[in-house]
Amino acid sequence: MLTLHHLEYSRSQRVLWLLEELGVPYELVRYQRTGDFRAPPELSKVHPLGKSPALVDGDLILAESSVILRYLNDRYGEGRFTPRAGTPDYWRHAEWLEFVESSAVLPVMVGLLGKMTGEGGPGLDSFCDSETGKTLAYLADALSDRPFLMGEEVMLADVQMTYFLDMASTAGLLDSFPVLQAYLHRLTQQPGFRRAESKGGPMKAPVRND
Repeated sequence: MLTLHHLEYSRSQRVLWLLEELGVPYELVRYQRTGDFRAPPELSKVHPLGKSPALVDGDLILAESSVILRYLNDRYGEGRFTPRAGTPDYWRHAEWLEFVESSAVLPVMVGLLGKMTGEGGPGLDSFCDSETGKTLAYLADALSDRPFLMGEEVMLADVQMTYFLDMASTAGLLDSFPVLQAYLHRLTQQPGFRRAESKGGPMKAPVRND
């Protein structure tokens, strides 16, 4: 049986959502964050990096969410959450899937960390703000005439996008992008996403006042 090692308020929510969509049996092992909001040391017993999501399927252990999504879709979903292989849409979708963690998340994370720690500085803040604005405008333009990235149906890239957009929304970065706010709302109202939250807890972390 598949086992998902699931850390609260993490990228793991995306994998849990796909598992719910696929309807395959799986075991869910939940982990709470430590007092400093880090992953607990127990996760290092599953994967050397101590990361979540971590998916175990027999002797195979995977810990990168985009790879896990692809694996589950290919192995258990008959490829139904990607466009048909070999078509132009297949490669456009593959680009969106990689875009999330390669291009989109970096300036947002660096900018937020710089502001949180007070170590950003005007130069870094300006660069991150510029790149974040460019990223969000690019995504909003792609969604201006469709509900999801590839059209009418949720695909892997949409599932992958949720955690990034939730993080951006929490930071107030979507305030100028109503198209992205509406897109995130559509994603989080999907029945599979709602079932995932009922089993794994909310994706959005509570606001900390310390």
